[in-house]
Amino acid sequence: MTILGWIVLGAIAGWLAGLLVRGDEGLGVIGHIVLGIVGAFVGGFLASALLGTNPIDGPLDLGSIVTATIGAVIVVVVVNAASGRRYGSGTM
Repeated sequence: MTILGWIVLGAIAGWLAGLLVRGDEGLGVIGHIVLGIVGAFVGGFLASALLGTNPIDGPLDLGSIVTATIGAVIVVVVVNAASGRRYGSGTM
C-alpha cells in the first residue's frame, strides 16, 4: 500500500473509531488519521498473530478497513485506560 493509501486508510479507520468509542474527541483530522494509521499497525499485528494473515498489506478494501478500525478502537481504549479517562457523559 502506498503512503496515500495509508493516509486514506488511517482517515477512514480513525473516523470510524471516533464514532464507535468516546475519548478521542478533540484530536482533529490529523489526529484521527494518525490514530487510524497506528490502529492499522495494531490491527495488522493482531491479525497476523491470531489468524496468520495480514490484510493491511493488500489493497485498500473492506478487510483492511475493518482490521484498521479494530486496531484504532483498541488504541483508543488503551490510551483512555492509561490516562484514567472514563467513558460516558457524566460530569464529576
